[in-house]
Amino acid sequence: MTKTIIEMAILFVVLVLLQVMCYKILLFGVAIPLVFIYLILRLPVTWHMNITLTIAFVMGLIVDVFNNTPGMNALCCTLLAAFREPVFALFVPRENEMNNPVPCVDTLGFGVYLKYMSTLVLIFSASIFLIQAFTMHNWPLTLMRIGASSLLTIVLLLALDSLVSTRREKRL
Repeated sequence: MTKTIIEMAILFVVLVLLQVMCYKILLFGVAIPLVFIYLILRLPVTWHMNITLTIAFVMGLIVDVFNNTPGMNALCCTLLAAFREPVFALFVPRENEMNNPVPCVDTLGFGVYLKYMSTLVLIFSASIFLIQAFTMHNWPLTLMRIGASSLLTIVLLLALDSLVSTRREKRL
């Protein structure tokens, strides 16, 4: 348990610093890499919802402070943390049979993890860009931003997961 907390704390700091640097990147004028949400996706499913919501809110708030986005990331991270358990239960109904409660490719398998991660990334991207636009005046651009940022984030999070996950656990 302590090892997991230390790993999550280190991952928290690294991802926040990485996101602060990546927030200025705008690929093709529409796609922003949103790598800091990887920690929220990777939090153990056995942790209480209050802990998960608090970590997500603090992480979003820190990213907001550094990127001058007043509360948008904090709101969307909290929303993401709230949707995490129902989405996990949607794709992995056998939660009690997991040896390692941390969702990753090693524990869930590639297909299940890709569905879990893609759904949550799409929820986060849609919420952050709809809050940013706050209007449907230029909805094609908003939809392009949601799609492109989601796709870029999914690719980056899969790469990040392959770097962070080093040991092979028994899959479900």
